[in-house]
Amino acid sequence: MIFKSINPYNGEQVGEYTALGKGDLDARLLASNQAFGKWRNTPLKTRVDLMIKAGQVLRDGVEEYAQMITLEMGKPINESRAEVNKCAWVCDYYAENAEEFLKTEVIKTDASQSFVRHDPIGTVFAIMPWNFPFWQVFRYAAPTLLAGNTGLLKHAPNVFGCAELIEGVFTKAGFPAGVFQNLIVHHDQTDNIVSHPTVQAVTLTGSEMAGSAVAAIAGKHIKRTLLELGGNNAFIVWEDADIDQAVQLGVAARMLNCGQSCIAAKRFILVGSVYDEFVEKFIAAVSKLKSGDPLKDDTQVGTLARKDLADQLHKQVTDSVAQGAKLLLGGNQKDCYHEPTVLGDVDSTMSAFQEETFGPLAAMIRAKDIQEAFELSEQSRYGLGVTVCTKNIDKAIEMAAEVSDGAFFINQLVKSDPRLPFGGTKKSGYGRELAKDGMLEFVNRKTVYVDL
Repeated sequence: MIFKSINPYNGEQVGEYTALGKGDLDARLLASNQAFGKWRNTPLKTRVDLMIKAGQVLRDGVEEYAQMITLEMGKPINESRAEVNKCAWVCDYYAENAEEFLKTEVIKTDASQSFVRHDPIGTVFAIMPWNFPFWQVFRYAAPTLLAGNTGLLKHAPNVFGCAELIEGVFTKAGFPAGVFQNLIVHHDQTDNIVSHPTVQAVTLTGSEMAGSAVAAIAGKHIKRTLLELGGNNAFIVWEDADIDQAVQLGVAARMLNCGQSCIAAKRFILVGSVYDEFVEKFIAAVSKLKSGDPLKDDTQVGTLARKDLADQLHKQVTDSVAQGAKLLLGGNQKDCYHEPTVLGDVDSTMSAFQEETFGPLAAMIRAKDIQEAFELSEQSRYGLGVTVCTKNIDKAIEMAAEVSDGAFFINQLVKSDPRLPFGGTKKSGYGRELAKDGMLEFVNRKTVYVDL
């Protein structure tokens, strides 16, 4: 099977990749298992030094890596550069904190000694998406490899060029052969890979459907999973908010990566009298964003990654308008490009409210008061994150208990940070990445009890 990577901006072929045959795939699985035997016993200091080198490789090659991201999935080049540098940051962060996170935990009991060790579990198989093709991989790989595990990557087919470069980062940094391997395979090989004795756990970032399917396979074979799935984040603006600041945050929260982010603000829930002012200023700000060639430094809005994704978003727009929403800005599509679009008077019955909209579409929703705003926020099967804009910080912190999502940001867009745990609830998945939590997801917390 041949996979072709196509530039969504101009339709030109970026690369061509041949799927691994069964023999080659089996050989890579065997190599991962053999590498684990040595890697788990490699001193942590050596693993840390190699991860520091991986971060430097990323910084040194930022232009090459950023260009591949942009060519394959259409992200504006400045955002691609930022993504690569964030990957270097996560390598540094775990290199600096691995010893502390993995240290033995002494627990006093009636034993002479009792403590918890943190040992690696084996090979962790990662199934990763195209929207942040470097970041999603490195936020899993840095803690997983430093913990002494080996890694296998099955990336999205439209970013196989990125996948090859990522494997090359670890090779250039000096990681031993087999510790991190990229697999060029079709998704129909997932069952064979997950069920293989070498694989001890699976982490997936992707759609709700993909997560459900992979979790079912892993569950059948009693293997650990971490799922980071879709989102339909609420961006709530209270009447006391600094509207200009809220608009600036809201535009970034919705339009970053052309809206192709699980944690993007999708439902703008505006309390009371702020609706008209916020919507007017939001439209004005979005209208100033420059669309164009994503390889140019001044481009702010690129294309969606594939035409079918743009088609899906356009259907959600037209369905919502047919259901009663007002088209306030944009609404047009050409091939992979979809105009930044704003819909007004969206309610909970409409597609733009109920569904995850993976693109530059902002749904404006009225709420009569704070309580209704949070009730509307909770009317979603997803649970990744919520933003609240307000000057009343104490009251906002109190309201955190009312939110079932995995993140609650006050006067800031929801974002991932290596220092903080990241993950969702409900149909957004389970488990936590990043921070100490992300490292401990794929270790054996082994109890040791000594009685003299």
